[in-house]
Amino acid sequence: MNEIFTGVGVALVTLFTDDGEVDVDATTELAAKIVGEGVTSVVVGGTTGEASALTSAERAELVRSIKSAVSVPVISGTGAASGRQAAVQTRDSVAAGADAVLVLSPPRVADPTAYYQTVATELDGTPMLAYHFPAVSAPGIDIGLLQGLPIVGLKDSTGDARRLLQTMESFDGAIYSGASPLTLYAGALGLPGMILAVANCRPAEAVAAFNGDVSAQRALTEADRIASGEFPTGIKALTAEAFGTSAAARLGH
Repeated sequence: MNEIFTGVGVALVTLFTDDGEVDVDATTELAAKIVGEGVTSVVVGGTTGEASALTSAERAELVRSIKSAVSVPVISGTGAASGRQAAVQTRDSVAAGADAVLVLSPPRVADPTAYYQTVATELDGTPMLAYHFPAVSAPGIDIGLLQGLPIVGLKDSTGDARRLLQTMESFDGAIYSGASPLTLYAGALGLPGMILAVANCRPAEAVAAFNGDVSAQRALTEADRIASGEFPTGIKALTAEAFGTSAAARLGH
């Protein structure tokens, strides 16, 4: 198993100024604070980071800045609707110093093998995680296809405990869950780690829950309930309460 990190990673929000520009300095400062709470990886420009509203250059600038500020792996979210788009974003992120890329499967594609093969041409040795999240990009990735993809691991944000077990049985790559209600469960199963949106606002609780703390898991699940009400304003509001950051969003504006 090729683990990129172990423990809890944060699916980092992207902070914006009031006029909608990416606030690189503030986002970098937030990442450093979260890492200071025990988080062991930072995902930049992923779904929680409003990926579809970022340019490839903006994502690369965030990767470069955050990479210089933290001592944990920085993973760039480079998924797109086509392999060509995702490959360009991957190339730019790799050049900026990303330790790995997280690539959301494309929409309306039953077999994304060709898509991931196209992205792989720009990896230059950088490890790639596939991302299964059909609520955002359906249909996602069939478990039976995983072993044939040019990936070292998978992030699964479905929250489907049965699928998680089935994936563990048939796929020998590293598996990371993105479903915060399963954090304690995933730790008990022996998964290498989590990649969580709620780690933006509850990083210490996320780490504790993964390590078996039931009270922390309850707090994490409640934060997830609040944050999931409206995206991305829910998670940004909770993060603003926790760290005094801007709650401004670019999606929908």
